[in-house]
Amino acid sequence: MPSGNLSGLSRCGNEWQAVSDHDDNRLYRLQPQDTAWTAEAEHFDVPPPPASGLPWGLRMRTWAANILRGADMDFEGLSCDSLGNRYLASEAHAAVLQVTPGGQAEWLNLPGNLVRQARASGMLLHYNAQLEGVSIAPDGKRLWLAAERERRGLLVLHKPNSSWTCSGGCVLLSQAGKEPSVAEPNSGISLPRDFSDVHFFKEKLFTLERAAHRICRRDLNAGKVEKCWSFAAAALADARRYSGPFGVAEALWLDADGAWLGVDNGDAHRDDGEERPLIWHFAAPKGGWSAP
Repeated sequence: MPSGNLSGLSRCGNEWQAVSDHDDNRLYRLQPQDTAWTAEAEHFDVPPPPASGLPWGLRMRTWAANILRGADMDFEGLSCDSLGNRYLASEAHAAVLQVTPGGQAEWLNLPGNLVRQARASGMLLHYNAQLEGVSIAPDGKRLWLAAERERRGLLVLHKPNSSWTCSGGCVLLSQAGKEPSVAEPNSGISLPRDFSDVHFFKEKLFTLERAAHRICRRDLNAGKVEKCWSFAAAALADARRYSGPFGVAEALWLDADGAWLGVDNGDAHRDDGEERPLIWHFAAPKGGWSAP
């Protein structure tokens, strides 16, 4: 991945795929190897994005930042349905791109009240704190989006026929607040609660909570937390630390056997010199992901 910045990870059938928020027109097919996974780019053409419903000032700030970065879409999150369609959330445009197995890209026709309801609930208000994760049900009929922070939240959409709608409202969860820094526990620093990805598995939602270094299981009705698992001890081990705000978990995929976390290192390298995007693999917890 020459651009680095791994921002989405999913297993589509038997194949691992990833996305970078610095690449507007490609996915990466990953091939597990003994020492390092290899990545092969799959290119696609992106049609013009739909109107986002975000205010002019926020759109202009995002546009200016994306010029400097060299990418306009800012793809965050990747999910696959059972037919092999890929779904990518665009943070810059508050939209979701579908890429078919044949490589045809098309923006989903999301309901106009999605962004309005999210903003009315306190989400999607700030620059670089927009959509950060996406998950599609295997049958392609339900879609969840994660809003990053200040406020963080979960949005849900349904597709009963050919159109996406918000059945009973788009907002599943909206949450403000801060939590003490896990990385610097004695510093007095508190960080905004955040979501960096969301994953649907066995009628539950699993959220990746970047600042807290944990995965949480949530119900589908209100996004209520049922149980959390911390990976802080592994993520914050001296050998895995970065000197700066890099090397954080941005992507989540899990199944009955374990969890895979995609790590966005930006352009930074670890203290041991490692500078590639990384994927951490954790075994499933004792009792499985449905443990009480």
